[in-house]
Amino acid sequence: MSADTRIAVVGFGLIGRRHAEVIRGNPALVLAAIVETEPEAQQAAREFSVPVYADLAEMIAEQDPDGVVIATPTPMHLAQGLTCIEAKKPTLIEKPITVASKDAQKLTEAARLASVPLLIGHHRRHNGMVKAARAAIESGVIGTVRAVQATCWFYKPDGYFAVAPWRTRKGAGPISVNLVHDVDLLRHFCGEVVSVQAVAVPSQRGFENEDLATAILCFASGAIANISVSDSIVAPWSWELTSRENPAYPATSESCYLIGGSKGGLSLPDLKVWTHDTLDWWTPISARSLTCSMRDPLVTQMEHFARVIAREEAPFISGMDGLRSLEVVEAVALSSSTGREILMEDLPEAESGSSKGADKPPLAVSA
Repeated sequence: MSADTRIAVVGFGLIGRRHAEVIRGNPALVLAAIVETEPEAQQAAREFSVPVYADLAEMIAEQDPDGVVIATPTPMHLAQGLTCIEAKKPTLIEKPITVASKDAQKLTEAARLASVPLLIGHHRRHNGMVKAARAAIESGVIGTVRAVQATCWFYKPDGYFAVAPWRTRKGAGPISVNLVHDVDLLRHFCGEVVSVQAVAVPSQRGFENEDLATAILCFASGAIANISVSDSIVAPWSWELTSRENPAYPATSESCYLIGGSKGGLSLPDLKVWTHDTLDWWTPISARSLTCSMRDPLVTQMEHFARVIAREEAPFISGMDGLRSLEVVEAVALSSSTGREILMEDLPEAESGSSKGADKPPLAVSA
């Protein structure tokens, strides 16, 4: 990693500001510039005493950063990502990669053809708890993973929707907005998804979108995951309220992932491994806690990005990872709207309307 790696941040909302703070806090990194169009956010960005631009291309031409972090609203990711790729700038794009998988395909293909590193900000994979859980699974501590129960329940207040009415419209419910984070972790633990069956419930607040959905994901490994997401349930069982990643959320001591294996069980994020004295439900079962690093995953992610910029490492979470996780979310939305099981191999055809997927309705999901 160069001692003066210059990284620009595009978008100065909550996560963009956090990225800027992380860059400034690392003596080996330099915050090159900030790109923001909103006047209030521009004024806040100037507190960082770096050049502030309203135009991404202009910033790249004048500042020539070594890498770019895109932390703007998802609908802007495709155009801004293509601008960075055309300029040959390694790019870290916040999740989800794009609104639709067809756009993610354009972005990942452009990066591949240009040989430009593309990373997706599924920062949970950089969390020490996730790394410890993945290591335990790979070491065989719990045997073969058979099933996962994942819960993503929380209550978003009415004001959350009042300040941004688009959040009440079709395609902006918890399936599109929240589920991609948990889907990415399930893929990280269990591998690729081969089929999806889902059901969704209309919003009790009268919005156009759903406020509750449950999906069954079948993996190529043979594992099955049951994942439930809602933004209208009062509960302590979500990554936000259990992981202690973000101090803005009240912390609980609960877990939101239960991973069942042929030799033991693992809960996350408390990292408890449950095993019998012998493989017999009549024998005592006990738990031991795994240890892990508690470093801020955003800090770890930015250090990794710097090493990718220096061509010292390949992207840990590639554009293709972002695409695959988004495809699963699209499959959940499609299944919940049609009541059908969706095979992942048929999803692109179902979306494009080709003959292979002609028996399925076209995909109509937006974020």
